[in-house]
Amino acid sequence: MANTDRVRVRGLSIFRPIIYGNTATLLTPEERENCPPEHTHKWTVAVRGAASAENSDIVGGADNLGYFIKRVAFKLHDTYPNPTRNVDKPPFEVAETGWGEFEIQIRIHFIQESGEKAIILYHHLKLHPWARAGEPEIPLPDDAIKAGPVHSWQYDEIVFNDPYQHFLGILTSHPPKLLPKAKTKPIPFHIANPASLEGSKGGVPEFTALMEKDETARLEEAKKAIIAEQEKTRATLIAREKELERLQKLVNS
Repeated sequence: MANTDRVRVRGLSIFRPIIYGNTATLLTPEERENCPPEHTHKWTVAVRGAASAENSDIVGGADNLGYFIKRVAFKLHDTYPNPTRNVDKPPFEVAETGWGEFEIQIRIHFIQESGEKAIILYHHLKLHPWARAGEPEIPLPDDAIKAGPVHSWQYDEIVFNDPYQHFLGILTSHPPKLLPKAKTKPIPFHIANPASLEGSKGGVPEFTALMEKDETARLEEAKKAIIAEQEKTRATLIAREKELERLQKLVNS
């Protein structure tokens, strides 16, 4: 690499949107015949571009990230053979079967031209949908098969500050696919199993440019609900303190 390529472009930041997470489905009786007897699910954990390809049943993955990512190392549970899985080319994913949920360490290594150190992300493998009020934590097998895949994905942005001139050229020559401005698939991402929603036929969720706004609104509603619950509890405590004070006066009189 020429010396001029090792010059950093000061004061400039450039980012690439990614998602990381997993999709999981219940094993069919036929699939279980070829797996350890205790295994119940098949799952795929991955690092992908945030945008989804048109008419795809895969969350994200429209962009090939190999132009700036050299390797992704997935650290699985120690009970798996060869628990550290190094993936040196796209798609950066690992497919396995199992029965339990656990934390996966994801180490992303960048190409040599970047001059950047590896970064580490963490993802909790999700096999079962988040239960709504009154629903069992783990659905019955027939219900799980009918509901379809469980999706658990996190959006993130890898930011490169003061990038090297040559690396900047690599990044700018591979612009990421833009996220859609609005939802074309009305499936929320905070529900692991969209088919469990009333009136939903399931499907594949996707990230959009308005998701940050939607997430902010959702968090604001949750915050209001918590504040309302705190005020309700506070009012109850005040009423009980007054009642206790009244009873103490009666006892002392």
